[in-house]
Amino acid sequence: MNVTIRGQNIGINEELDEYTRKKLDRLDRYLPNISDVRVDLSRQSTKRGEDILIAQITVRHSRGAILRAEERATGDIRTAINHATDNMYRRIQRFKGKRGRKGRERFSATIEELNIAEDIPDFETYEETSDDELDGGHRIVRRKTIEALAMSEDEAIEQMELLGHNFFMFLNGETGKINVLYRRTAGGYGLLIPED
Repeated sequence: MNVTIRGQNIGINEELDEYTRKKLDRLDRYLPNISDVRVDLSRQSTKRGEDILIAQITVRHSRGAILRAEERATGDIRTAINHATDNMYRRIQRFKGKRGRKGRERFSATIEELNIAEDIPDFETYEETSDDELDGGHRIVRRKTIEALAMSEDEAIEQMELLGHNFFMFLNGETGKINVLYRRTAGGYGLLIPED
């Protein structure tokens, strides 16, 4: 399992690197066939004084599924790492709980993986940082390049659920166009399709 740790507005010293790797060391025991783990640690300044510390963990499975957990904390980056790790355990549990359906095997665990994987231990739950604690500016604070993989609408729903997002951009395998899937507040999903 390849682990990459990056920092933005936060220094990654040897102690923090070792702490983070130790927290992630067991992920592949709970979910076999992880190909890559990426940890992004960052610090955001706020107008209220105390900085928001963010830990985002992205796990790439060998069959193409992506699981992501992000948590925010104040005070110590280790708190954000702990919360994000616990959140990732919940994502793995969801991934393992899915049974492979025809055409969606990459978004669910196989019987072999379930037989190899250890049970995830009980973990604590934490409250999330409220939006009003964050900087309320209307500027772009992050740009992200993503790989738009070709998939069906059902696969996109599965991937969005594994990521824990409210929206997901993907290349629609049937139309060859970029689509945006989103969760509707009234329930169900919506799909944004660009007009030619």
